[in-house]
Amino acid sequence: MSAGSAAPPAFWRRIDPAKLVPQLAAPVAALLLAAVISSIALIITDKDPLQAFSDMYTFGIKPDSQVEILNKASEYYIAAVAVAIGFKMGLFNIGVEGQSKIGAFMAGALASASFMSWMPGALRIALIMVVAMLVGAAWASIAALLKTRRGVSEVISTLMLNVIGAQVVTWLLNDHWGVQAPGAQIKTTGILPEESWMPGLPIVSGTDQKVLGFLVVAVILGVAYWFAINRTRFGFDLRATGYNPFAATASGVNAKKMVITAMLVSGGIAGLVNLPRMLGETHTYTEGFGGIGFTGIAVALLGRNHPVGMALGAILWGFLARSQLILDLDGIPKEIVLIMQGVAVLSVVIAYELAARIGRRAQQRRVGAATAAPAGSAPLAPAITEESK
Repeated sequence: MSAGSAAPPAFWRRIDPAKLVPQLAAPVAALLLAAVISSIALIITDKDPLQAFSDMYTFGIKPDSQVEILNKASEYYIAAVAVAIGFKMGLFNIGVEGQSKIGAFMAGALASASFMSWMPGALRIALIMVVAMLVGAAWASIAALLKTRRGVSEVISTLMLNVIGAQVVTWLLNDHWGVQAPGAQIKTTGILPEESWMPGLPIVSGTDQKVLGFLVVAVILGVAYWFAINRTRFGFDLRATGYNPFAATASGVNAKKMVITAMLVSGGIAGLVNLPRMLGETHTYTEGFGGIGFTGIAVALLGRNHPVGMALGAILWGFLARSQLILDLDGIPKEIVLIMQGVAVLSVVIAYELAARIGRRAQQRRVGAATAAPAGSAPLAPAITEESK
């Protein structure tokens, strides 16, 4: 580089094209593969893939559909962040489903209780969020303690806690704290006072529907997640333990403490998953809440635990969930969407692994070339032997 030319900014110097290009190409290739396999399934059922995809796109970009996609994306994104906290440390918190249910139920039951009638609406919303996070964290702590004290796999314990949590909520809802409105067939927690309903956001033109206001919380959560992972000691210890727990322990990181902390944070975020609908749409907890926790796992895998990647994955999942409605109207099995989702996740996992291997090999080649003797350098001096003396 000449003396007069300026050095590239530090940001651009940190970008490694040999690693970046495969990482960007991986999700694109995976989604294309999912589209191809879905097309084959459609052809087998005597349906036109191009027509199906065209109808999904046309329906998905309608203003009402855009609102619903953003609403679903906010729920999926919160669930994905909860899962990603564990993934960053090598923990598989499969219990987001149960943590989200029991957290939202307890928060809704407390906030709608008659003895809370004195509380202002804004303070009640804050209370719901805090209680949901505390209960979700407490439920996740069971798996954390089982892992650190007894060596129980968090996959097994969180799966079992999903079932237990769902049954506890059903029992309390039907036999103790639930109410049933006249003409209703299901029980719910009490209806929240109107002043504690979270207002919607009129950010989509062409429709009277509003995006759930909890979208703002989801965005703030994404920023906080990025900052905590990349700019704090907690995030460094979390990533270090995930990369190599033995090296992290040798450097002074308390691995057991990090397991408990990560599970508590993950469970706390999971407690927020059902709040967008509860605060902005139903204004009560119903047994219809559920299924989002497992979707969060797929979105986290699709986005590679990156805040921007997970946001794009959540929007894609929201689009697929919304557009499957038009498939029913066209006489196309909506299970095609499930095929697309499953193949997309599987393809992304494989594609990212291949991209990581390509990146590592490229880096190894560069390191080998950099450490090799430069061209034209003098050969090494021959060894001195008895004959050469």
